[in-house]
Amino acid sequence: MAPGGLFWWIGAGVLIVLELLSGTFYLLMIALGCVAAAIAHIAGAAADAQFVIAAVVALVAVLALRRSRFGRRTRKEASKNPDVNLDIGQTLNVVAWHERRARATYRGAAWDVELAEGEPEDALLYEIVEMRGSCLVVVASREARTPRHA
Repeated sequence: MAPGGLFWWIGAGVLIVLELLSGTFYLLMIALGCVAAAIAHIAGAAADAQFVIAAVVALVAVLALRRSRFGRRTRKEASKNPDVNLDIGQTLNVVAWHERRARATYRGAAWDVELAEGEPEDALLYEIVEMRGSCLVVVASREARTPRHA
């Protein structure tokens, strides 16, 4: 009972450490399978039964994780993702629009600017929500949307 079950506990420990480095929960689910196999070993199950238990528990845990909100990552397009493009969320001034397009100075350079669908042209301050090549797609800034009290 001693050395055979140690394999499962070491495997679970290694998977938990790797999980801490990766940031996903999938290795943790596989570690649960190792823990289940270690418990089966303590209960006296044969080696082949331990492997089957480890595989079944890990598979069920991974499938349960995939169906949960923790297993689904919403991926944004890079052009709209502020984690990829630090310009998303920044503001700029647009003085005049021509057919929902303009040229504006941003970061010391002239950029093409396109107004997002449904956004007003009368705000002076705009927030970048997307970058398509050298074109900034903007919406009216939250500060520009709030009415000012005199």
